[in-house]
Amino acid sequence: MRKGVRLLAVSLVGLLCATSALAQQRGLTDGQIRSAEVEVPRLVEQLELEPGATVADVGAGFGAWTVRFAGWTGEAGHVYATEIGDRQLAFLRETAEQDRLANVTVIEGAVDDTNLPDACCDAILARDAFHHFTEPAAMIESLAAALRPGGRLAIIDFPPLENSSVPEGVPADRGGHGVPPEVVEREIGAVLTHESTTLEWSSRGPGRSLFLVVFRKP
Repeated sequence: MRKGVRLLAVSLVGLLCATSALAQQRGLTDGQIRSAEVEVPRLVEQLELEPGATVADVGAGFGAWTVRFAGWTGEAGHVYATEIGDRQLAFLRETAEQDRLANVTVIEGAVDDTNLPDACCDAILARDAFHHFTEPAAMIESLAAALRPGGRLAIIDFPPLENSSVPEGVPADRGGHGVPPEVVEREIGAVLTHESTTLEWSSRGPGRSLFLVVFRKP
């Protein structure tokens, strides 16, 4: 391993450990941090990203994927982290300040708008978020507007849980807590070009899998 790459890997481990200790106080688990460590390199490959890219983490939660993307993009890149929850926004801002993540911008979103700048992103990730959208059509338009031409949108989510209820305000066609991948393909595919669907992207627990659907802006 080259010295520069080795130093970057060491610094990322230290950053994630520090973030882990703080994050656990706010509800982020070691499992989520480990998932981000595994998924981000795979997403970089899947989305054909290069260092220096601009990425958005929509519905960033407590920032495990944001931190990992920030380390990967480097100083020449940028990461937007959007959230609507006050606790999550406060934690994201605290993490960015404490860990001196100068390439991270935290944005307060809305139920019908990411509030991302137009054409700002090479890629957008919405992980475990789409099934919460109460205004999916407006959010899809906002996500598409934030992508640069050729940019990609990655949706990671899970099929409806058995015997579960649709969250309040979410369209009934989700069929429970979650969302069928074919609904994601249909709704976003009306605006962006569907590129691929991976039904077994990662594990959500025993017998449960997350899927990945990738779209591209023409």
